[in-house]
Amino acid sequence: MSRWTTSLLARPWLAPVALLACFAAAAGGVVAANPTDDTGPTTCLFKMTTGFDCPGCGGTRAFYYLVTANLPEAARHHAIAVFAAPFIVWMYLAWALPRMAPKVRWRLPTFHLTPNVLTSFLIAWGVFFLARNLPWEPFTYFYV
Repeated sequence: MSRWTTSLLARPWLAPVALLACFAAAAGGVVAANPTDDTGPTTCLFKMTTGFDCPGCGGTRAFYYLVTANLPEAARHHAIAVFAAPFIVWMYLAWALPRMAPKVRWRLPTFHLTPNVLTSFLIAWGVFFLARNLPWEPFTYFYV
């Protein structure tokens, strides 16, 4: 290995900080762009061709509302993303804290994504995808 690579590997805090910086840049970009102002037609190919919301439709708006602390609107735009957000934060913290504070003995329990957990999540996401496209109340509440 080169000296530069060895130097980077000697800093285990670098990856968590870099990932946090990328997240902060993405959050700042989404807040600055404000995807909720409806300034134009959709760019979602699935929605343009079928007329239905795709499984990811509303994800950017839900992220915007999460970052701006508007949980009800975030859930209205993409409930599954709002449900997944705390788990993603937990997994990041469980991974990052030992690298950023290696001398601290206390650790967060690790969240394991087993095949059954992933299958259950994907089934719930599929049900949400189908339910949000149903044309009657109360499902039209989730139509974005």
